[in-house]
Amino acid sequence: MKVQLLDLASQYKKIRKEALEEIRKVCDSQHYILGKNVAALESEIAAYSGAKYAIGVASGTDAILIALMAAGVKAGDKVVTTPFTFFATAGSISRIGAIPVFVDIDPETYNIDPAALEALLKKSSKGVKAIIPVHLYGQCADMDRLMKIAKKYKLSVIEDAAQSIGAGYKGKRAGSIGHMGCLSFYPTKNLGCFGDGGMITTNDAKLAERSKMLRVHGSRVRYYHDEVGANSRLDEIQAAVLRVKLKRLDSWATGREKNAKRYDSLFARAAIKGVLSTPRISDGCTSVYNQYVIRVKKRDELRAFLAAAGIGSEVYYPLPLHMQKCFKGLGYKKGAFPVSEKAAKEVLALPIYPELKPAEIKHVVETIASFFEKA
Repeated sequence: MKVQLLDLASQYKKIRKEALEEIRKVCDSQHYILGKNVAALESEIAAYSGAKYAIGVASGTDAILIALMAAGVKAGDKVVTTPFTFFATAGSISRIGAIPVFVDIDPETYNIDPAALEALLKKSSKGVKAIIPVHLYGQCADMDRLMKIAKKYKLSVIEDAAQSIGAGYKGKRAGSIGHMGCLSFYPTKNLGCFGDGGMITTNDAKLAERSKMLRVHGSRVRYYHDEVGANSRLDEIQAAVLRVKLKRLDSWATGREKNAKRYDSLFARAAIKGVLSTPRISDGCTSVYNQYVIRVKKRDELRAFLAAAGIGSEVYYPLPLHMQKCFKGLGYKKGAFPVSEKAAKEVLALPIYPELKPAEIKHVVETIASFFEKA
């Protein structure tokens, strides 16, 4: 039995007719940039996320970039984030000339460790302007503690919610807790478009207005530019597709959660409990399981074994950001963030998409169990 890591074709078959009809309408209108679908999607995403405002941009990366600019982060400023995340988080900080500053992750949730953050700021908060917590794999970081720390040191909090649209945190949703939130609509995300797309969420009217200006070259009035911004606009076709998908997002999230619980149950019953673990879901949190990851000692050998059996998997992420070649100038050395470095060697993402069949999950677990029986 072959099991794909992700099966977007199955999802597409279910929405194909409706999505193509909405795309046709956009093509017939010949209005492709910042039209009625973008405006409607912004309202719908804001309502869904529990934020007052949402601003469509060209990608999740651009959402972080523009959010940083809107928050007033400038060249030479410092922004604290985690080294265990996708490159765009720290890459966006660097692109505006700011300096990424890393703190380690919590060993159980894999999200940024508030205690490590506070220890860093107590030692020196000079030049630090913002924090970017990443809601990794679909679960929110410890936002209560992070917001308390941010208030103490007068820092902006920009949620990297690229993997966590709809994730719950004590009655709130990802992207509505910090000063700004950043969403990605990359095709592999729980809410993915037919290309690239992103969104900024906020409850602050001034930040929303500034983000809208920055996404169109820093212009409020056409051909008049208050400052240098970006060309980052969500297009009508992508917005139309996302509106079709958004109606189904909660049911897809429910499917992912059911699959995660099925994995949990099967792994608990298997004779491999001592060598395999999964991230802890914190009290008051609900994960949307953009990824379902396990943690094992022989990760690379297991991945090769699964591939030989026709089972897809992926490593998110194999090299922490502080060890990336492009960040060598920051001065970090191997061993600087041991929890992140250990996770990078041990985590493995398994198929979790809502269309996954119970028999396929059972096959994945049995294959993993057989690997450890032979090891």
